[in-house]
Amino acid sequence: MRRCVVTRERGAPETMLRFVVGPDRVVVPDLSARLPGRGMWLSARRDVLETARTRGAFARAARDQVVVPSDLAEVIEIGLLRRLTEILGLARRAGQSVCGYAKVREWIEAGRAGVIVQASDGSVDERVRIMSGARDLPVVAFLAASALGQVFGRERVVHAALQAGPLASRLRHESERFAGMASRSAPLASGKSGDGVTGG
Repeated sequence: MRRCVVTRERGAPETMLRFVVGPDRVVVPDLSARLPGRGMWLSARRDVLETARTRGAFARAARDQVVVPSDLAEVIEIGLLRRLTEILGLARRAGQSVCGYAKVREWIEAGRAGVIVQASDGSVDERVRIMSGARDLPVVAFLAASALGQVFGRERVVHAALQAGPLASRLRHESERFAGMASRSAPLASGKSGDGVTGG
């Protein structure tokens, strides 16, 4: 468990954001939590990052003067989205994902799906329909249909699923972090709400 330097709340490392101070004293996001140096941890929320940036939390944690880039939130958001896309690509190449309504429904009914990926600009009615009878499955929506299609080599993809396992778990954690940092709506849904989507 790690403690947020702003809220003082504890959380699992994979659900939080780690930062280190570079040689030039600039605060650097360490999204993979592997960079050398003393780590500073934040809850993965945009408002928490803004508080840390404007109220000296990084300097206090580092016990030194530091430079906090003004575009740090945007850098993190882009980095997290890249990581999400990479996980989807890994799952596709490993044969651990499918796309398209019929195939996703097959995986849901067979109990193979660990997480459902919906296009962020897809129809709410379609989201509800595909989750019929499986409302406990986690649902994430962070890419538009055209961008999701690029991952799967198609023009557009609205529905996809990842097989239950480590990659599906990683996708969920990264989606939670992205939802907290995204400047636009990028929901992580449990499937238990009325329309299958909850705000991030």
